Amino acid sequence: MRLDKYLKVSRIIKRRTVAKEACESGRVSINGKVAKPGTDVEEDDIIEIRYASKVFKAKVVNITNHALKEDAKKMYEVISGEEI
Repeated sequence: MRLDKYLKVSRIIKRRTVAKEACESGRVSINGKVAKPGTDVEEDDIIEIRYASKVFKAKVVNITNHALKEDAKKMYEVISGEEI
């Protein structure tokens, strides 16, 4: 699944356009490498999102094309930082 879509479906970032902009500006990395919006996300990948003074880090646990609000949090495991 594309990174920008995963961020939206998992509700880490609320809107796909915002997720895409974050990726394009170099604030999102997967496994330590800066990622583009179309980068494939796989299970056990580590996603890191850098904001002005915050860093959010999560491990991808599950990938689904559609998730209800209750199930979205089951798609990732927070490693450090707080949810955005």
